Amino acid sequence: MPVWLREHSWRQTLSAVYLSLPLRGARATPANIFCSEQYLKVSIPPFLFEAILYAPIDDTNSTAKIGNGNIFFTLYKKEPAMWDSLTLANADKDKLQDLRENAVLKAHEKAKEETEAKKITKQENKKYALEATMKLEEAERKRIEDLKEKERQKVAKELELWKNQQKDGDKYKSMQKKGTLHQEIEPLKQRKNEKMNKTQIPNEGTSKTRLKSTKGDGSCSIFSQNLKEELLPAPRAAATIKVNFTPRVFPTALRESRVAEEEEWLHKQAEARRIINSDLSELEDLKEEEKNPDWLKDKGNKMFAMGDYLGAVNAYNLAVKLNNKLPVLYLNRAACHLKLRNLHKAIEDSSKALELLTPPVPDNENARVKAHVRRGTAFCQLELYTEGLQDYEAALKIDPRNKNIEKDAEKIRHLIQGTVQSS
Repeated sequence: MPVWLREHSWRQTLSAVYLSLPLRGARATPANIFCSEQYLKVSIPPFLFEAILYAPIDDTNSTAKIGNGNIFFTLYKKEPAMWDSLTLANADKDKLQDLRENAVLKAHEKAKEETEAKKITKQENKKYALEATMKLEEAERKRIEDLKEKERQKVAKELELWKNQQKDGDKYKSMQKKGTLHQEIEPLKQRKNEKMNKTQIPNEGTSKTRLKSTKGDGSCSIFSQNLKEELLPAPRAAATIKVNFTPRVFPTALRESRVAEEEEWLHKQAEARRIINSDLSELEDLKEEEKNPDWLKDKGNKMFAMGDYLGAVNAYNLAVKLNNKLPVLYLNRAACHLKLRNLHKAIEDSSKALELLTPPVPDNENARVKAHVRRGTAFCQLELYTEGLQDYEAALKIDPRNKNIEKDAEKIRHLIQGTVQSS
């Protein structure tokens, strides 16, 4: 049977009622107090206080302060008026039961509305965080593309300048070759003329005729001979050679590829796209590379390193929807939940990671140790020290040389012993 708290004092003004309720040594928390428009209840087993108020109050703005063995209520009236008494007088049991049930029903409806409002706000915050991240990524991508474009223009200008320099050099070499050819032909002409002058005969007409013919024949033969020796062959005609490559998804050459790994990667990508197109309507606006679980995992790791734990959780959530078989996603999300004090969710994610980390092999030892430690930490923060100690001992069995885990396990044992002794 409950012990009713009937000792209380109250006073009022036109707009508020001030109620003082002694607790008789009991320890109260906000969870022990229930208040609605016309119903007030304080339940601290074995003590109980219940009151059907004289008139409706503003339960949203009303307050309760716990201290010095008392609870001080400040109840704001909905309509300014002086009450004849604190509670409703001459009310039969059926009316009191109806008022009590209506108060509880309204409280449940209000809590449901608040939960829905929080859910909508949380979804909006997640959407805003995702949009902000996408905008930052787009700005960074645009900056990199601008840098690449500037570098490309710079290289194109340098290449054009080099081509012009090559053309000028070729012209200069051609002019040098022509000057050398002219310098070699002139001495040959002069030596031929000197020979012809020495071999002249008295018959001037005959000699002139012969000289002319000899001069003409000799000059022509000298020119043709030297031109044949000095002239270079004509350049080859220009042509276009087409090179065809085997069409491939990957940028590497076929001779450097690993066909089995590439086929596995393509299969995973196709499966992820199928899941996206069928289930994840919220990711329709994302780009193709942003629908990759590995890309989202790396993004979540960067956000965690910068202290943005809520953004990291959002990234890991999307990655889990794309691929729910990667234990590292649950393991990293559990670390975020620990930072955000979402302890039950941290326990769930750590347990899911341990389910996926089977069978236990040397390659997944570090991941299993992290999962046990994070779940044990969450249990200890919930004051479930026995369950937390079990996880720490499991981590020690995997890695018995880890001194930090051993020290934490010893602290938990002392806490359990202290709790047992005090009880």
